[in-house]
Amino acid sequence: MKINNMSSIRDEANRLRAIWGAFRSSRVLITASTFRVFDHLTKPQSAHEISKKINIDLRATEILLDALTGLGFLKKSNRKYRNTAISNHFLVKGEPYYQGDIIKHADNLWRNWSSLDEVVKTGRPSQKARDYYAFILGMHNLASLKAKNVMNAIGLKGVRKALDLGGGPGTYSMEMAKEGVKATLFDHPEAIEIAKRLIDGKGINDVNFRGGDFTVDDIGRDYDLIFVSQILHAYSERDNLQILKKCRKALNKGGRIVIQEFYISEDRTHPVQSALFSVNMLVNTQSGRCYSPKEIKGWLLETGLKNIKQKLLEDTVLIIGSA
Repeated sequence: MKINNMSSIRDEANRLRAIWGAFRSSRVLITASTFRVFDHLTKPQSAHEISKKINIDLRATEILLDALTGLGFLKKSNRKYRNTAISNHFLVKGEPYYQGDIIKHADNLWRNWSSLDEVVKTGRPSQKARDYYAFILGMHNLASLKAKNVMNAIGLKGVRKALDLGGGPGTYSMEMAKEGVKATLFDHPEAIEIAKRLIDGKGINDVNFRGGDFTVDDIGRDYDLIFVSQILHAYSERDNLQILKKCRKALNKGGRIVIQEFYISEDRTHPVQSALFSVNMLVNTQSGRCYSPKEIKGWLLETGLKNIKQKLLEDTVLIIGSA
């Protein structure tokens, strides 16, 4: 559409600038989190004090802290800075809903996304950065905010034995165990080691662990529920169908497969965060992307499941099929 009005031209140019300049805000937050700035600002501190505590340049410290203040992460008074509520809740290590691990993972994504030109040209994912520990803990950061609501939406009544397939840090396994479900966490051995530490730290004893590669290894059997959360977007359509066929064979009669994925429209363009997440899968996987509920429902039907339903949550969708 042609833009004739000068005011409209400026508005569109400003919208464009907001998009191409968005990296600056995220980079400031990532860098501040990397240097654990927020850990030191639960009480007012000067730029000089922070510079000495975290051993970074004084001029750089003041500029960084001022930018964080402008972004709403800090307050500044009498040349001293302290955290706002959002920073105290989410950016101070040790807080229940700490998000610093997922921000560290975002730093690795930053490095891989910087190769997007080459990825688009070749179709091959970037291999610049990988920090599996930050990735798994980051998944815990995110899941801890919604695990209880997700389990309530699924409904655990009558579920005695469940499989948390590719469950990473075991956040959902812990939530199931709290409800009296005998949960088995299946993931790669390195993820299992991280999950064990997290789960032991919570004093939860009713989670079983099974290490391996669920695309090729036996996942067990006789499950009343198999929870497949945020896994399918990392694989191809063909791989996903094979994974779900394996899950179908592992279900008890009347059991359920519940898939959680980011919701994306059938034309795969909205919401924009899901369309951008598909780009993330382009950058970081060989064949993954976001899949629409229609595509996922088709796979479940092909495995022989019935009574296919979907439930929309905040930013994800549950697709549920019964044996």
